Amino acid sequence: MDAPLKDLLDLLDLERIEANIFRGRSRPAVVPRVFGGQVAAQALVAAGRSVPQDRHAHSLHAYFLRPGDPGAPIVYEVDRIRDGRSFTTRRVVAVQHGQPIFHLSASFQTYEEGLEHQEPMPEAPDPETLPPAEEVLPKHAGYFPDPSVVDRLLEARAAVDLRYAQDPPYLSVGRPREPRSQVWFRTRGELADDPLLHVCLATYVSDMTLLDSVLLAHGRGGWAVGDVVGASLDHAMWFHRPFRADEWLLYDQQSPSASGGRGLGTARIYTRDGRLAVSVIQEGVVRVPRA
Repeated sequence: MDAPLKDLLDLLDLERIEANIFRGRSRPAVVPRVFGGQVAAQALVAAGRSVPQDRHAHSLHAYFLRPGDPGAPIVYEVDRIRDGRSFTTRRVVAVQHGQPIFHLSASFQTYEEGLEHQEPMPEAPDPETLPPAEEVLPKHAGYFPDPSVVDRLLEARAAVDLRYAQDPPYLSVGRPREPRSQVWFRTRGELADDPLLHVCLATYVSDMTLLDSVLLAHGRGGWAVGDVVGASLDHAMWFHRPFRADEWLLYDQQSPSASGGRGLGTARIYTRDGRLAVSVIQEGVVRVPRA
């Protein structure tokens, strides 16, 4: 296993302080705050560790309340809301410096048979034909006012192989196009057979690119280019079918709306063989900087 993936797994391995209290650390982020996908994944780890192993996460709903301090530990307080015959509900509050920075509600379910249908997987290029980030980003460092952003982006994504199916926003500046973006992703190494781990890693990655489609609709390059500023506001995921985060997953994203300084992204995550695994919705602050 590569060192970056081991570091990420260590990041998600929270310290249990009490039965319902966990402590996590942060890693350096590309921006001077805790990466939202990290705190969401860690909160889901905390929730999952208070649930019987035969119950698997089927949904989460979260709010980002305050920017996290990457230099301080994060305490996760788990509230055992309900333990039913089929469903278990947990609420998690992430706290730093005595203040809540993040709130998550998650639901877990025992396995059962039921009705089956899904929206078919959209067309997408094969992931093996697409260049990885370490080939693409250094070639286009000139697109960023601060070229060191490239190294920070590569470091932040070192544990995950993330490949754009079309030009990312920073290569589409000034050219508005359909508000849709596709990326393939998988971890850079094999993972243990722990369903919670795979769900938490997908949660981690889901916050990396979801608002790209908002930017594409307006020909904006993103925070690293400097033509927008923003942050995640809320995030919701529904886990439909089992999947592995160490196998290729297609993240098909689009934006149905932007208004009031906010942009909405919706997405579906498919396995390589076409099974709909996850649905995702996120709204974020997306503002044009004042002159």
